[in-house]
Amino acid sequence: MPGKIDTDELAPPRFISAHEVAVRAGVSRSAVSRTFTKGASVSQATRDKVLRAAEELGYQVNDLARGLLASRSRLVGMIASDAETPFRSQQIAALSRLLVEKGRVPVLIPTDKSEEARASHAQLLRYRAEATVVLSGMPSRSFLDLAQRNGQPIIAVGRGEEGPDHIRLDNSRAAETTVRIFASRGFRRIGLITSNVGSHNLVEREKAYVHHARAQGLDVVVARAERTDYEGGGLAASLLLAGPERIEGVFCVNDLMAFGLMDYARNMLGLSIPNDLSVIGFDDVPEARWGAYRLTTFQQNAQLLAAEILAVLEMRLETPTRSPIVSVLELPLVMRDSVRPVATG
Repeated sequence: MPGKIDTDELAPPRFISAHEVAVRAGVSRSAVSRTFTKGASVSQATRDKVLRAAEELGYQVNDLARGLLASRSRLVGMIASDAETPFRSQQIAALSRLLVEKGRVPVLIPTDKSEEARASHAQLLRYRAEATVVLSGMPSRSFLDLAQRNGQPIIAVGRGEEGPDHIRLDNSRAAETTVRIFASRGFRRIGLITSNVGSHNLVEREKAYVHHARAQGLDVVVARAERTDYEGGGLAASLLLAGPERIEGVFCVNDLMAFGLMDYARNMLGLSIPNDLSVIGFDDVPEARWGAYRLTTFQQNAQLLAAEILAVLEMRLETPTRSPIVSVLELPLVMRDSVRPVATG
């Protein structure tokens, strides 16, 4: 026969309260609160008794409750799409580590266009997150408007809306640099690989690239896929390289698309990189260093981006009424082996 069920085992787990610590230490509830409040006045003897009782009971301060009482939850939301992709995962990891180091609690909300994602965005407002960092082209502008109406600071990375604080990338300079590199090698017909996602960064890179190419008198062809990923790069490459006129250099709006392009060009068309086709990417994900690619690319440094996000957050919390902060990050070009050297002699 089965043994008798101990109903105590079915009781839900509970947290040790500050009142229990006070009883164990033989002090008042307020003495416990002062002990765990930085800068509060409490005698050393009382502090020692409270800390000893807290350790015996396994007590932990409820920082969420304290933060809500002070209108400072210490929660920082991170909204990101494609969290599994190389650079996005680097962004999330670097920002999470830095937030934890600074005593904040990062909360990741993966996002897409579903109702579930929209509900998750709104939940950040109900939990009174200290701020929300938007790391991608989603969510919609309507969420940003709602957050701002509720008084929540928003730090938007790589977006274009007016109102929130922004950290933007110098996409125009990257595009101009790419065109100059291709022109210096005598290329006359160049391409761009992008997607139909239509995020601010992608649109800005495309517009600047086409503008600077035409200003240099170069022919420029744009090929698109549905998604900005490896498969999209291969698909866009099949469109871009199918024409009778040779494309000599291609700018890819991210490294994943560049990898797809390079593999398609070599494996399906028998092209040599960089002898037949030069390729420049964007992001400098770890795979760009791999021997199979050795990709020349513009470097987004996830650690520097995280530090800039935190600096903007601190400025916003220190002066909530200041005008929107806009920080523009430059992107160094990392030269590897996917671009043909300049001819000499």
